[in-house]
Amino acid sequence: MQPHDFFLIILIVLFSARLFGEIFRKLSLPPVLGELLAGLILGPSFLGFVELSDVLKLLAEIGIILLLFEVGLETDLKRLMKAGWLSIIVAISGFVLPFIFGTVVSYYFFGFDIVVSMFIGGTITATSIGITVRVLQDLNKRDSLEGEIVVGAAVLDDILGVILLALLYEFSNAGEVSLTNASKVFIFIIGFFLVAPVAAKVIAYLIKKYHDTNKIPGLLPTSVFMLVLFFAWLAHKVGAPEIIGGFAAGLALSRRFFLPFGMALANDVKFSQKLEDEIKPLVYVFTPFFFVAVGLSMNLKEIAWDEPYIWLLFGTIFILAVIGKIIGAMFIPLEIKKRLIVGVSMVPRGEVGLIFAEMGRVTNILDNVTYAALVLVIIATTILPPFVIKYLYKDD
Repeated sequence: MQPHDFFLIILIVLFSARLFGEIFRKLSLPPVLGELLAGLILGPSFLGFVELSDVLKLLAEIGIILLLFEVGLETDLKRLMKAGWLSIIVAISGFVLPFIFGTVVSYYFFGFDIVVSMFIGGTITATSIGITVRVLQDLNKRDSLEGEIVVGAAVLDDILGVILLALLYEFSNAGEVSLTNASKVFIFIIGFFLVAPVAAKVIAYLIKKYHDTNKIPGLLPTSVFMLVLFFAWLAHKVGAPEIIGGFAAGLALSRRFFLPFGMALANDVKFSQKLEDEIKPLVYVFTPFFFVAVGLSMNLKEIAWDEPYIWLLFGTIFILAVIGKIIGAMFIPLEIKKRLIVGVSMVPRGEVGLIFAEMGRVTNILDNVTYAALVLVIIATTILPPFVIKYLYKDD
């Protein structure tokens, strides 16, 4: 591909992602699904205008690393502690139940092997809190008890999800479930999450000291981007997906994160906010490449939509994805309506579910039909809950 042709492709990808994202936002739907639709329209499913080239894959890889960096950056551990044990119950039950349901049904009912079944189960454990928080804010329920429980649970859900993704990544590389390898990766990840925040805080401290005297613009975004890429490389070296490095970097640099064992490195809130403000435009440029790439990677023309199998697979996984989260909320001592609100609020999979599904696709664990069914589940579980939440609150 000639450079001028590639520039045109980049322009089309970014423009279409923005266009469809804005259209979906106007319709009160998650913009991320608009970016996914842009990829479907541009790719082999419809127009066949854009091919998922190696360069686009690389841009999408950077996008997903920065996306997890943003997730880490916005993770607020204080909210988890504020919501307390109610959030922990919702998070753990809403994480474990969908995973068990999805894995067992996929293995015994649909006949998938154990690694594929675990990827399916893992995909429906995810929760995209951004979508729910927006709905709760619109309804002025963000600071309600159920709102605090949901946000706190989603924080823990993200952390558990990242660890599970690393284990599934190891299983996909090995082609089998190995407790020895799983233990090794788990130990590496825990060690990484303990060391990475300290290292990031030290580096951030040095960046701040140099930033105060430096006259050349662009130091903050350049330095943080380098740090994210370094953490991604380091995560790969310890046997985990690169995206975990992005998550760890975001978590460590978040102005909401603190180190009880290193108070000397406590955050300068103004500097942390400035850092966050300067790096986010870079995140917004690269992350659309990931969601558009998800759409480009699918060819809906190759799927036999008239076959009952794909609809049976989609319907079954969708039901498991919903009831797994709702059952988890039934364990907390609130009135039934608020328990339902908490459960439904944990259902949206959004970008987090797409990360799981895409990891399964790129490692050749998920075939085209299974991948398509999972993407349909992610879309359905992302679009429907906001309407249900608004209905449950209609009398308040």
